[in-house]
Amino acid sequence: MYDFDKIINRYGTNSMKWDGLKETFEQDNLLPLWVADMDFEVSPAISKELEKRVKHPIYGYMHWSDEYYSSVIGWMKRRHGWEINKDWIVFTPGVVPAVSYAIKALTDIGDSVIIQSPVYHPFKTTIESNGRNVVTNPLIYKDGTYYMDLEDLERKIDSKTKVLILCSPHNPVGRVWTKKELNELGEICLKNNIIIVSDEIHFDLIYKGNTHTVMADTSPEIRDNCIVCTSPSKTFNIAGLQVSNIIIPNQELREKYSMELEKDHIVRANVFGQEALIAAYNESEDWLDSLMEYLEENKNFFIDFIKTRIPQLKTIRPEGTYLLWVDCSGLNMKSDELNEFFVNKCKLALNSGEMFGEEGELFQRINIACPRAVLEEALMRIEKAVKEII
Repeated sequence: MYDFDKIINRYGTNSMKWDGLKETFEQDNLLPLWVADMDFEVSPAISKELEKRVKHPIYGYMHWSDEYYSSVIGWMKRRHGWEINKDWIVFTPGVVPAVSYAIKALTDIGDSVIIQSPVYHPFKTTIESNGRNVVTNPLIYKDGTYYMDLEDLERKIDSKTKVLILCSPHNPVGRVWTKKELNELGEICLKNNIIIVSDEIHFDLIYKGNTHTVMADTSPEIRDNCIVCTSPSKTFNIAGLQVSNIIIPNQELREKYSMELEKDHIVRANVFGQEALIAAYNESEDWLDSLMEYLEENKNFFIDFIKTRIPQLKTIRPEGTYLLWVDCSGLNMKSDELNEFFVNKCKLALNSGEMFGEEGELFQRINIACPRAVLEEALMRIEKAVKEII
Protein backbone atom coordinates (compact mmCIF):
# COMPACT_ATOMS: atom_id res chain seq x y z
CA MET A 1 0.00 0.00 0.00
CA TYR A 2 2.87 2.38 0.79
CA ASP A 3 5.88 2.51 -1.51
CA PHE A 4 8.97 2.98 0.63
CA ASP A 5 11.15 1.78 -2.26
CA LYS A 6 10.25 4.87 -4.28
CA ILE A 7 13.24 7.15 -4.84
CA ILE A 8 12.29 10.82 -4.56
CA ASN A 9 14.52 13.65 -5.76
CA ARG A 10 14.86 16.07 -2.84
CA TYR A 11 17.34 18.42 -4.49
CA GLY A 12 16.01 21.94 -4.87
CA THR A 13 13.64 21.71 -1.90
CA ASN A 14 16.01 23.50 0.51
CA SER A 15 16.57 20.18 2.24
CA MET A 16 19.35 20.37 4.82
CA LYS A 17 20.17 16.74 4.15
CA TRP A 18 20.55 17.13 0.38
CA ASP A 19 20.93 20.82 -0.48
CA GLY A 20 23.16 21.45 2.54
CA LEU A 21 25.87 18.97 1.53
CA LYS A 22 28.36 21.44 0.09
CA GLU A 23 28.06 23.80 3.03
CA THR A 24 28.87 21.00 5.49
CA PHE A 25 31.11 18.61 3.53
CA GLU A 26 32.57 21.02 0.93
CA GLN A 27 31.25 18.88 -1.90
CA ASP A 28 27.78 18.05 -3.13
CA ASN A 29 28.32 14.77 -4.99
CA LEU A 30 27.80 12.66 -1.87
CA LEU A 31 25.07 10.19 -0.98
CA PRO A 32 23.57 11.65 2.22
CA LEU A 33 22.84 9.35 5.15
CA TRP A 34 23.41 11.94 7.86
CA VAL A 35 20.59 14.34 8.88
CA ALA A 36 17.92 12.48 10.87
CA ASP A 37 14.97 12.81 8.57
CA MET A 38 13.59 10.19 6.17
CA ASP A 39 13.69 9.99 2.38
CA PHE A 40 10.12 8.64 2.31
CA GLU A 41 6.85 10.34 1.38
CA VAL A 42 4.71 11.30 4.34
CA SER A 43 1.46 9.43 4.87
CA PRO A 44 -1.33 10.18 2.36
CA ALA A 45 -3.48 11.47 5.23
CA ILE A 46 -0.91 14.15 6.07
CA SER A 47 -0.52 15.20 2.43
CA LYS A 48 -4.29 15.37 1.99
CA GLU A 49 -4.78 17.50 5.10
CA LEU A 50 -2.00 19.91 4.16
CA GLU A 51 -3.29 20.24 0.59
CA LYS A 52 -6.72 21.03 1.99
CA ARG A 53 -5.30 23.72 4.28
CA VAL A 54 -3.13 25.23 1.53
CA LYS A 55 -6.24 25.75 -0.61
CA HIS A 56 -7.56 28.18 1.98
CA PRO A 57 -5.74 31.35 0.86
CA ILE A 58 -5.14 32.91 4.27
CA TYR A 59 -2.33 31.76 6.57
CA GLY A 60 -2.85 33.92 9.63
CA TYR A 61 -2.15 33.19 13.29
CA MET A 62 -3.26 29.73 14.35
CA HIS A 63 -5.32 28.70 17.36
CA TRP A 64 -4.81 25.47 19.32
CA SER A 65 -7.91 23.37 18.71
CA ASP A 66 -9.52 20.79 20.96
CA GLU A 67 -8.70 18.25 18.26
CA TYR A 68 -5.00 18.98 18.68
CA TYR A 69 -5.13 18.10 22.38
CA SER A 70 -7.34 15.05 21.92
CA SER A 71 -5.01 13.79 19.17
CA VAL A 72 -1.96 13.97 21.42
CA ILE A 73 -3.82 12.42 24.36
CA GLY A 74 -5.18 9.61 22.18
CA TRP A 75 -1.78 8.84 20.67
CA MET A 76 -0.09 8.58 24.03
CA LYS A 77 -2.77 6.21 25.32
CA ARG A 78 -3.02 4.00 22.21
CA ARG A 79 0.65 3.72 21.29
CA HIS A 80 2.32 4.04 24.69
CA GLY A 81 -0.29 3.08 27.27
CA TRP A 82 0.25 6.45 28.93
CA GLU A 83 -2.75 8.45 30.12
CA ILE A 84 -2.12 12.18 30.18
CA ASN A 85 -4.22 15.25 30.90
CA LYS A 86 -4.81 18.12 28.51
CA ASP A 87 -3.22 20.69 30.78
CA TRP A 88 0.05 18.74 30.90
CA ILE A 89 0.71 19.51 27.22
CA VAL A 90 2.92 22.48 26.36
CA PHE A 91 3.86 23.44 22.79
CA THR A 92 7.37 24.20 21.54
CA PRO A 93 8.63 24.45 17.93
CA GLY A 94 11.03 21.55 18.45
CA VAL A 95 12.60 19.23 21.00
CA VAL A 96 16.00 20.98 21.04
CA PRO A 97 14.39 24.35 21.83
CA ALA A 98 12.32 22.51 24.44
CA VAL A 99 15.47 21.20 26.12
CA SER A 100 17.00 24.67 26.04
CA TYR A 101 13.94 26.22 27.70
CA ALA A 102 13.98 23.49 30.34
CA ILE A 103 17.60 24.30 31.17
CA LYS A 104 16.76 27.99 31.50
CA ALA A 105 13.64 27.33 33.56
CA LEU A 106 15.10 24.78 35.98
CA THR A 107 18.71 25.85 36.50
CA ASP A 108 20.79 28.95 37.11
CA ILE A 109 23.96 30.07 35.35
CA GLY A 110 26.83 27.99 36.74
CA ASP A 111 24.65 24.98 37.60
CA SER A 112 25.48 21.55 36.19
CA VAL A 113 23.50 19.41 33.74
CA ILE A 114 24.27 15.72 33.17
CA ILE A 115 24.32 14.02 29.77
CA GLN A 116 24.98 10.35 28.99
CA SER A 117 27.54 10.28 26.21
CA PRO A 118 27.95 9.42 23.40
CA VAL A 119 24.74 11.34 22.89
CA TYR A 120 22.89 13.71 20.57
CA HIS A 121 25.32 16.60 20.21
CA PRO A 122 22.95 19.60 20.62
CA PHE A 123 22.50 18.65 24.28
CA LYS A 124 26.08 19.70 25.04
CA THR A 125 26.02 22.88 22.97
CA THR A 126 22.66 23.93 24.40
CA ILE A 127 23.89 23.50 27.97
CA GLU A 128 27.07 25.46 27.29
CA SER A 129 25.37 28.25 25.34
CA ASN A 130 23.07 28.81 28.32
CA GLY A 131 26.04 29.25 30.66
CA ARG A 132 25.62 25.94 32.47
CA ASN A 133 28.24 23.25 33.06
CA VAL A 134 28.20 19.95 31.19
CA VAL A 135 28.79 16.83 33.29
CA THR A 136 29.25 13.64 31.27
CA ASN A 137 28.08 10.29 32.59
CA PRO A 138 29.41 8.04 29.80
CA LEU A 139 27.53 4.91 28.86
CA ILE A 140 29.28 1.57 29.28
CA TYR A 141 30.07 -0.17 25.97
CA LYS A 142 30.24 -3.89 26.64
CA ASP A 143 29.78 -6.96 24.42
CA GLY A 144 28.40 -4.93 21.55
CA THR A 145 25.79 -2.95 23.46
CA TYR A 146 25.48 0.00 25.82
CA TYR A 147 24.39 0.32 29.43
CA MET A 148 23.95 3.18 31.88
CA ASP A 149 26.76 3.60 34.40
CA LEU A 150 24.72 4.47 37.48
CA GLU A 151 27.68 4.16 39.85
CA ASP A 152 29.54 6.79 37.85
CA LEU A 153 26.40 8.92 37.83
CA GLU A 154 26.19 8.96 41.62
CA ARG A 155 29.87 9.89 41.86
CA LYS A 156 29.38 12.83 39.49
CA ILE A 157 26.45 14.40 41.35
CA ASP A 158 27.12 17.39 43.59
CA SER A 159 25.17 20.34 44.99
CA LYS A 160 25.32 22.18 41.65
CA THR A 161 23.75 19.31 39.68
CA LYS A 162 20.16 20.27 38.85
CA VAL A 163 19.10 18.46 35.66
CA LEU A 164 19.80 15.21 33.80
CA ILE A 165 18.98 15.02 30.10
CA LEU A 166 17.87 11.52 29.16
CA CYS A 167 17.81 10.36 25.54
CA SER A 168 15.15 7.65 25.30
CA PRO A 169 15.38 5.86 22.92
CA HIS A 170 19.04 6.74 22.80
CA ASN A 171 20.51 8.61 19.86
CA PRO A 172 22.97 7.48 18.53
CA VAL A 173 23.45 4.06 20.16
CA GLY A 174 19.87 2.86 19.61
CA ARG A 175 19.13 1.57 23.10
CA VAL A 176 15.52 1.31 24.25
CA TRP A 177 15.95 1.54 28.00
CA THR A 178 14.10 -1.06 30.08
CA LYS A 179 11.62 -0.03 32.74
CA LYS A 180 14.06 -1.36 35.36
CA GLU A 181 16.87 0.83 34.03
CA LEU A 182 14.62 3.87 33.96
CA ASN A 183 13.35 3.22 37.48
CA GLU A 184 16.89 2.95 38.83
CA LEU A 185 17.87 6.17 37.10
CA GLY A 186 14.72 7.90 38.28
CA GLU A 187 15.27 6.91 41.90
CA ILE A 188 18.81 8.31 41.88
CA CYS A 189 17.52 11.59 40.49
CA LEU A 190 14.71 11.74 43.04
CA LYS A 191 17.14 11.11 45.89
CA ASN A 192 19.38 13.94 44.71
CA ASN A 193 16.68 16.45 43.68
CA ILE A 194 17.69 16.27 40.02
CA ILE A 195 14.96 16.90 37.44
CA ILE A 196 14.93 14.63 34.39
CA VAL A 197 14.39 16.17 30.96
CA SER A 198 13.57 13.16 28.79
CA ASP A 199 14.01 13.51 25.02
CA GLU A 200 11.67 10.84 23.64
CA ILE A 201 11.40 12.10 20.07
CA HIS A 202 12.20 8.62 18.66
CA PHE A 203 9.76 6.80 20.98
CA ASP A 204 7.46 5.57 18.21
CA LEU A 205 10.34 3.98 16.27
CA ILE A 206 10.83 0.76 18.23
CA TYR A 207 11.93 -2.56 16.71
CA LYS A 208 10.29 -5.93 17.38
CA GLY A 209 11.13 -7.50 20.71
CA ASN A 210 11.56 -4.18 22.50
CA THR A 211 9.13 -2.05 24.49
CA HIS A 212 9.48 1.66 25.11
CA THR A 213 8.54 2.97 28.55
CA VAL A 214 7.84 6.67 28.89
CA MET A 215 10.04 8.02 31.68
CA ALA A 216 7.08 9.71 33.38
CA ASP A 217 5.13 6.44 33.39
CA THR A 218 7.58 4.53 35.59
CA SER A 219 6.18 5.68 38.95
CA PRO A 220 4.03 8.54 40.32
CA GLU A 221 7.06 10.03 42.06
CA ILE A 222 9.23 9.98 38.94
CA ARG A 223 6.31 11.33 36.89
CA ASP A 224 6.33 14.49 38.98
CA ASN A 225 10.08 14.87 38.59
CA CYS A 226 10.39 14.93 34.83
CA ILE A 227 9.63 16.74 31.62
CA VAL A 228 8.91 14.52 28.60
CA CYS A 229 9.74 15.92 25.16
CA THR A 230 7.79 14.34 22.28
CA SER A 231 7.01 15.18 18.68
CA PRO A 232 5.54 13.60 15.55
CA SER A 233 8.50 14.95 13.55
CA LYS A 234 10.76 11.86 13.47
CA THR A 235 7.88 9.39 13.38
CA PHE A 236 6.05 10.96 10.45
CA ASN A 237 8.87 12.83 8.67
CA ILE A 238 7.50 16.31 9.34
CA ALA A 239 10.43 17.95 11.16
CA GLY A 240 10.20 20.98 8.87
CA LEU A 241 6.74 21.79 10.25
CA GLN A 242 8.20 22.36 13.72
CA VAL A 243 5.65 21.12 16.21
CA SER A 244 6.51 19.35 19.47
CA ASN A 245 4.46 18.30 22.48
CA ILE A 246 6.22 18.79 25.80
CA ILE A 247 4.41 16.92 28.55
CA ILE A 248 4.85 18.14 32.12
CA PRO A 249 2.61 16.48 34.74
CA ASN A 250 3.96 18.50 37.69
CA GLN A 251 2.10 21.82 37.85
CA GLU A 252 4.95 23.69 39.55
CA LEU A 253 7.46 22.56 36.91
CA ARG A 254 4.96 23.31 34.16
CA GLU A 255 4.41 26.86 35.38
CA LYS A 256 8.16 27.51 35.58
CA TYR A 257 8.60 26.11 32.11
CA SER A 258 5.70 28.04 30.62
CA MET A 259 6.98 31.29 32.10
CA GLU A 260 10.28 30.77 30.29
CA LEU A 261 8.44 30.23 27.00
CA GLU A 262 6.35 33.35 27.54
CA LYS A 263 9.50 35.46 27.86
CA ASP A 264 10.15 34.75 24.18
CA HIS A 265 6.46 34.64 23.26
CA ILE A 266 6.61 30.98 22.20
CA VAL A 267 2.87 30.34 22.03
CA ARG A 268 1.95 29.13 18.52
CA ALA A 269 3.04 26.67 15.86
CA ASN A 270 3.15 27.50 12.17
CA VAL A 271 -0.25 27.18 10.56
CA PHE A 272 0.49 23.78 8.98
CA GLY A 273 2.09 22.03 11.96
CA GLN A 274 -1.12 21.45 13.89
CA GLU A 275 -2.94 20.11 10.82
CA ALA A 276 -0.14 17.65 10.09
CA LEU A 277 -0.02 16.45 13.70
CA ILE A 278 -3.74 15.75 13.79
CA ALA A 279 -3.62 13.82 10.52
CA ALA A 280 -0.57 11.90 11.71
CA TYR A 281 -1.93 10.87 15.09
CA ASN A 282 -5.51 10.21 13.98
CA GLU A 283 -5.16 8.76 10.47
CA SER A 284 -1.63 7.45 9.95
CA GLU A 285 -1.07 4.53 12.32
CA ASP A 286 -1.19 1.96 9.53
CA TRP A 287 1.43 3.98 7.63
CA LEU A 288 3.67 3.92 10.72
CA ASP A 289 3.22 0.17 11.14
CA SER A 290 4.25 -0.33 7.50
CA LEU A 291 7.19 2.02 7.95
CA MET A 292 8.46 0.03 10.92
CA GLU A 293 8.30 -3.19 8.92
CA TYR A 294 10.38 -1.56 6.19
CA LEU A 295 12.89 -0.10 8.66
CA GLU A 296 13.20 -3.51 10.32
CA GLU A 297 14.10 -4.98 6.93
CA ASN A 298 16.56 -2.15 6.23
CA LYS A 299 18.17 -2.67 9.62
CA ASN A 300 18.58 -6.41 9.10
CA PHE A 301 19.84 -5.90 5.53
CA PHE A 302 22.46 -3.42 6.75
CA ILE A 303 23.64 -5.58 9.65
CA ASP A 304 23.87 -8.73 7.52
CA PHE A 305 25.76 -6.91 4.75
CA ILE A 306 28.31 -5.50 7.19
CA LYS A 307 28.75 -8.83 8.96
CA THR A 308 29.26 -10.90 5.81
CA ARG A 309 30.95 -8.46 3.43
CA ILE A 310 32.64 -5.74 5.50
CA PRO A 311 33.74 -7.55 8.70
CA GLN A 312 36.15 -4.73 9.53
CA LEU A 313 33.09 -2.78 10.68
CA LYS A 314 30.69 -3.69 13.46
CA THR A 315 27.10 -2.51 13.73
CA ILE A 316 25.62 -1.94 17.17
CA ARG A 317 22.24 -3.65 16.80
CA PRO A 318 19.63 -0.96 17.51
CA GLU A 319 16.51 -1.53 19.57
CA GLY A 320 14.94 1.68 18.27
CA THR A 321 15.43 4.69 15.93
CA TYR A 322 16.41 4.59 12.26
CA LEU A 323 19.99 5.59 13.11
CA LEU A 324 22.71 2.94 13.16
CA TRP A 325 25.87 3.29 15.23
CA VAL A 326 28.79 1.66 13.46
CA ASP A 327 32.10 0.76 15.14
CA CYS A 328 34.86 1.53 12.62
CA SER A 329 37.83 0.77 14.88
CA GLY A 330 38.65 -2.25 12.71
CA LEU A 331 39.79 0.09 9.93
CA ASN A 332 42.69 1.24 12.14
CA MET A 333 42.14 4.91 11.37
CA LYS A 334 41.95 7.99 13.55
CA SER A 335 38.70 9.94 13.68
CA ASP A 336 39.72 12.56 11.11
CA GLU A 337 41.01 9.82 8.81
CA LEU A 338 37.68 7.99 9.10
CA ASN A 339 35.76 11.12 8.19
CA GLU A 340 37.99 11.70 5.17
CA PHE A 341 37.66 8.05 4.13
CA PHE A 342 33.86 8.06 4.11
CA VAL A 343 33.61 11.42 2.34
CA ASN A 344 36.43 11.17 -0.20
CA LYS A 345 36.68 7.42 -0.81
CA CYS A 346 33.11 6.23 -0.21
CA LYS A 347 31.44 9.45 -1.36
CA LEU A 348 29.03 9.29 1.57
CA ALA A 349 27.80 11.98 3.94
CA LEU A 350 27.59 10.43 7.41
CA ASN A 351 27.70 11.79 10.95
CA SER A 352 31.13 11.53 12.53
CA GLY A 353 30.93 9.73 15.85
CA GLU A 354 33.14 12.24 17.62
CA MET A 355 30.40 14.88 17.43
CA PHE A 356 28.45 12.80 19.97
CA GLY A 357 31.32 12.86 22.45
CA GLU A 358 34.84 11.51 22.73
CA GLU A 359 33.41 8.03 23.31
CA GLY A 360 32.20 8.05 19.70
CA GLU A 361 35.56 8.90 18.19
CA LEU A 362 35.89 5.72 16.11
CA PHE A 363 32.22 5.43 15.17
CA GLN A 364 29.97 6.75 12.42
CA ARG A 365 26.20 7.32 12.63
CA ILE A 366 24.27 6.16 9.56
CA ASN A 367 20.64 6.97 8.72
CA ILE A 368 18.86 3.94 7.21
CA ALA A 369 15.51 5.68 6.60
CA CYS A 370 15.88 5.56 2.84
CA PRO A 371 14.85 3.26 -0.03
CA ARG A 372 16.61 -0.11 0.08
CA ALA A 373 18.35 0.54 -3.24
CA VAL A 374 19.94 3.69 -1.79
CA LEU A 375 21.07 1.82 1.31
CA GLU A 376 22.54 -0.97 -0.81
CA GLU A 377 24.40 1.56 -2.96
CA ALA A 378 25.91 3.12 0.18
CA LEU A 379 27.01 -0.26 1.50
CA MET A 380 28.54 -1.23 -1.83
CA ARG A 381 30.51 2.02 -1.85
CA ILE A 382 31.88 1.23 1.61
CA GLU A 383 32.70 -2.35 0.61
CA LYS A 384 34.60 -1.20 -2.50
CA ALA A 385 36.54 1.47 -0.61
CA VAL A 386 37.48 -0.91 2.21
CA LYS A 387 38.75 -3.52 -0.25
CA GLU A 388 41.05 -0.90 -1.75
CA ILE A 389 42.83 -0.27 1.55
CA ILE A 390 43.23 -3.79 2.96
